[in-house]
Amino acid sequence: MSPELAAPVLPAHAQPASAPLVSAADRRQSFDVDAFPMPTGREEEWRFTPRLRMKRLLEDASSEAHLKWTTDLPVGVEVRELAAGDPLLFAVPAPVDRTSALAHHHCGGAVVLRVEPGVELDRPAIVALHGTGTDDVVWGHVIVEVGANSRATVVIDHSGSAVYGAMLSILVGDGANLTLVNLQDWDPASIHVEHQAAQVGRDATFTSAIVTLGGDLVRLTPTVHFAGPGASAELLGLYFADAGQHLEHRLFVDHDQPGCRSRATFKGALQGANARTVWIGDVLIRAEAVGTDTYEENRNLLLSDGARADSVPNLEIETGEVIGAGHASTTGRFDDEQLFYLMARGITEDEARRLVVRGFFAEIIDRIGVPEVRDRLLASVDRELEGVIR
Repeated sequence: MSPELAAPVLPAHAQPASAPLVSAADRRQSFDVDAFPMPTGREEEWRFTPRLRMKRLLEDASSEAHLKWTTDLPVGVEVRELAAGDPLLFAVPAPVDRTSALAHHHCGGAVVLRVEPGVELDRPAIVALHGTGTDDVVWGHVIVEVGANSRATVVIDHSGSAVYGAMLSILVGDGANLTLVNLQDWDPASIHVEHQAAQVGRDATFTSAIVTLGGDLVRLTPTVHFAGPGASAELLGLYFADAGQHLEHRLFVDHDQPGCRSRATFKGALQGANARTVWIGDVLIRAEAVGTDTYEENRNLLLSDGARADSVPNLEIETGEVIGAGHASTTGRFDDEQLFYLMARGITEDEARRLVVRGFFAEIIDRIGVPEVRDRLLASVDRELEGVIR
């Protein structure tokens, strides 16, 4: 190499600091609270989150507060409580952040909803969790266990007001089919931070539909791990942020088994000053996961000035033997051509905007296989749109 092409040698004090490569394979998981120090905000997994608004869910303090439970269960579903120390509590996927580790430590057990092997439910199993105040922190752990070759739909419905730190553990047996609908319809002052961890067995199918409408701050971390080849996971999401709300969804799909499939489709709308959404989509395809088929997308619709949507899809691939792998992300305002088309046919501007937003969400709402939930979502979206700022 000629002297003029040689790279300059920097003095020792000026050498750039080397930063270690960060891989999704190195994600921390532990039942030990001490494995998760208090976040400073400089960590990648915390840089978007307003930590001061959820600081009580980062502090290591016990609580006797609980959410109120009601259930509507078909035949074939068993609900029971686990005491602290039960082996099942440590057979679920481990927490991935400080709040979920604190929830596992302080909740003193868990509530288990179990579907027996080989059972096909004739209607959805519904669990309603209702908060009655924000004075005390509530720690919780719910386990949904679906036996091998079963078929079930489960709805978990959050409402009322609470400061709620939780784990939701989902165990899908070999050959089973589970659709899990998770609703966050909190009052405006509520805080909800939860790790939603699914373990999907061989040749099993898992469909998750997450709907986040209420709350002051909601931070959900859905993760999927495949426990055998041939499994499939579909993650659907719908969220609508109003002024001042912070709604955050952080996905991680870990492909470490061959021949598995995953899809993630999340759509959000934002309106009002300081409405904020965050969507992180991490997919890891490990070297042994040959034949993987995966795709993730996030779409955001800004309905007013002052709203902000952060969308970060990430795809890490360690093998070239995949069927397909990709991602997409868009954030934008109303399509003026769509509005013009509708208004040119005699539809008012306000109604045209409502129709566009309903059409934007239709893909997600139509794929939720519970008619009562679909009707409720359409009504909720219409209520949200009553305050759209033009």
